[in-house]
Amino acid sequence: MKLRQHLLLLCLFCLISPAVWSQKYDSSWESIDKRPIPAWFSDAKFGIFIHWGVYSVPAWAPADAPIGVYAKYAEWYWNKLLVNSGEEHKYFKAFHDSIYGSKFQYQDFASQFKAELFEPEKWADVFTRAGAKYVVLTSKHHEGFCLWPSEQSWNWNSVDIGAHRDLAGDLSKAVKAKGLHMGFYYSLYEWFNPLYKSNLEKYVDDHMIPQMKDLVNRYQPDVLWTDGEWDHPSEKWKSTQFLSWLYNDSPVKNSIVVNDRWGKETRAKHGGYYTTEYDLVHDKKGIDKAVTHSWEECRGIGTSFGYNRIEDLDNYMSSKALIDLLVEKVSSGGNLLLDIGPTADGLIPVIMQERLLDMGDWLRVNGEAIYGTQVWRKSPDKSIPGVFFTLKGNDLFVICTKWPQGPIVIPGIESVQTVSLMGSPIKVKASANGSLTIHPPAINPANMPCQHAWVFKVSNIGI
Repeated sequence: MKLRQHLLLLCLFCLISPAVWSQKYDSSWESIDKRPIPAWFSDAKFGIFIHWGVYSVPAWAPADAPIGVYAKYAEWYWNKLLVNSGEEHKYFKAFHDSIYGSKFQYQDFASQFKAELFEPEKWADVFTRAGAKYVVLTSKHHEGFCLWPSEQSWNWNSVDIGAHRDLAGDLSKAVKAKGLHMGFYYSLYEWFNPLYKSNLEKYVDDHMIPQMKDLVNRYQPDVLWTDGEWDHPSEKWKSTQFLSWLYNDSPVKNSIVVNDRWGKETRAKHGGYYTTEYDLVHDKKGIDKAVTHSWEECRGIGTSFGYNRIEDLDNYMSSKALIDLLVEKVSSGGNLLLDIGPTADGLIPVIMQERLLDMGDWLRVNGEAIYGTQVWRKSPDKSIPGVFFTLKGNDLFVICTKWPQGPIVIPGIESVQTVSLMGSPIKVKASANGSLTIHPPAINPANMPCQHAWVFKVSNIGI
């Protein structure tokens, strides 16, 4: 009898909610944009970006030159070396000719990209200790070199030349073993691919889409982070056709998330979550807390995504600055995808490891104020300098990037249960009657629960 009742309930559920079982997405933006972003991504908040490829061998860009931020990307070495447009070309050419000689071809760097010291388990351990929840590796940048044995890139991938190793597969396995979400960056275009330059449709049909499907089927990633879309509209890239397959028929159709870089018209308009890069959408200021759509800021710890060996301490953000950046983005509703640039031999530079582990130390104390939180839409219209807010259920987190020198007054809160300083047993005095007043406790600097960005947890707020 009970079995019959369960079957009847199951049938009734299917009749009431057919979309749960049979949602299909056709190849139009109207349909694709209705696909919800899996909750894991919105809850994760912090991911690690990795730019690693043949460009990691010369590993150079003019970090301190008076040129735009994009011209300081070491991963653009080949393009800036050959394309004589813009002031940055002269910097790259002068460096290359003086170090390698004018006759040395970029392709010759591939045999030197050996990754002989690469230990993916150690990388995954660093990412875990950093408090990251997902990882995005450049499977193929604009140079076209693949970090997996792609049939479409014969002798221009890490298995056929250089490392002679499936770098993408080895890292994917190690990252997933740590319980983190694994994803891949993939460039739609390739600077100097003859097929791309001569026959775009054939390039898309016979090269690009087969490569993306191979990545998805082979490694089953949770993120597909596309880029290099700006030359053509999404129709030319056949983006919606691919996404229809990804959401309907791929082995990760229910779990995968994608970004918004699918055509020259799509950023902050179509696709999955929106992306900013060093706070920009193309060349315009990016996204703030007024945007309710899922979004993510990506940037390097320094001025480049790929490893740039000329960068020194002045080019790198401090641990405090990175923690403050994470707080700022999460309190505005975004994620932070923070990039590292490993060396050609497969090591994560020590300064990058230090920055990541400092962030992990902070998150172990204050992660509750970051992971799984939302924007507090009722935060004060006029921001309190150095104070940011996140919300989880009925708990409000007040994050102070500077230790407050006096009471913190937050309007619009009628009552609270308790206020505590996260990571500390010290009691915090507070009162609420239309406004919440938090009285920061007197505390010995040696007993601070963390070195940067202190968090007051306000439990069960009444608003």
